[in-house]
Amino acid sequence: MKSFFSRLKVELIYAEDYKTVDEVRSGVFESIEMFYKRMRRHYSLDYVSPHKFEQQLA
Repeated sequence: MKSFFSRLKVELIYAEDYKTVDEVRSGVFESIEMFYKRMRRHYSLDYVSPHKFEQQLA
């Protein structure tokens, strides 16, 4: 989890200029749902994204 939050801060929080808490929530949601789950490859899943991994199981 430390690694996840570290990357989240560097790639999202520090890189954007959010004005409201709602903007932060929306940005974090999009980052997790659109990038982390669908595109980012994971070592523990043989370098495929969680989304593709789940599709392969179905």
